[in-house]
Amino acid sequence: MRVYLDNAATTPLDPEITKEMIKVMETTYGNPSSIHAHGREARTVIEKSRKTIANLLGTSPAEIFFTSSGTEADNMAIRCGIIDHNITHAITSCIEHHAVIHTFEALEKAGVIKLSFVNVDAKGNIDYDHLETLLKENERSFVSIMHANNEIGTLSDMERVGDLCEAYNAIYHCDTVQTMGHYKHDLSKLKAHFVVCSAHKLHGPKGVGFLHISHRIKIKPLIYGGAQERNMRGGTENIYGIVGLAKALELAYAEMEQHQEHIQGLKSYMRDQLIESIPGIAFNGETDADKSLYTVLNVQFPEMEMADMLLFSLDIAGISASGGSACSSGTDIGSHVLTAIGSSATRPSVRFSFSKYTTKEEIDYTIAKVRELCPVNA
Repeated sequence: MRVYLDNAATTPLDPEITKEMIKVMETTYGNPSSIHAHGREARTVIEKSRKTIANLLGTSPAEIFFTSSGTEADNMAIRCGIIDHNITHAITSCIEHHAVIHTFEALEKAGVIKLSFVNVDAKGNIDYDHLETLLKENERSFVSIMHANNEIGTLSDMERVGDLCEAYNAIYHCDTVQTMGHYKHDLSKLKAHFVVCSAHKLHGPKGVGFLHISHRIKIKPLIYGGAQERNMRGGTENIYGIVGLAKALELAYAEMEQHQEHIQGLKSYMRDQLIESIPGIAFNGETDADKSLYTVLNVQFPEMEMADMLLFSLDIAGISASGGSACSSGTDIGSHVLTAIGSSATRPSVRFSFSKYTTKEEIDYTIAKVRELCPVNA
């Protein structure tokens, strides 16, 4: 049996999206920047997709800019938001995705900014009082706090962060890669200046995403070249990927409630079964439904011999998951997220992440195999 439980890394392409993309591949091959009929047809396809996305998110098509990935969108927001607005101080958390942290670190190393890290607790929750203190002490900061952590699933309060940023005249960037298409976002009400999406996290194609840039802020391009994306991103648009992204978000919104109920049920079931059958089992991050991304369960196993072989053993058993452990020394290449929340460096952790295609039979099979691998069974 093959079981795929690494959906936070990427999701399988929905067959309906594949069909939609193939249809466009077979009929629409003009360059969207060309003024002839074939080019205009391609341009129409892109703008229709942009409008679909904007309507679902409660924003204007003029605020949606297509990119190659969530990583590019993060870089565009952070680099351009900071440099174009002469920002000298940035605030983030130590559990952000590397696309965010490494971008900030590069800017700090270049002497562009001073970087501050907001405190997080042992579950990965943001210390909002500390965030406010940092904002008070540093006028006009750039703030980047993700909506849901990709490793442990803990959610941040986007409205609260937005309110704080507004109160202290800060620029707010939110990486929503893990939650776009899994929660409903009304960008007309959200006080974020930048919001990010990557299609392959919601059963769309790889190689395409978007950056939402609020009308309240203006930036220059990160990538120069042509006049694509209203002069904001040079390079011929990925027409087929854009169509797939729009269809993915459309399907996600249409099916969101039933999928959320299905996936949350599987996550809760797996958590309860692991607690019942494996003494000493623990979880990294929040697991309560109102505080945690329902697609992610990060499990901390008891200490065991050959702990570094756990993922390999799961793979041999036919189970695809991801994880690791906290760094135990400065030379270890471990999880920066688990290290930041103080997770044990001697206990292996595995991130199981679910999708609409995950079944109870797959969870039961995984639990059975995990029991076999653990040193002590109930």
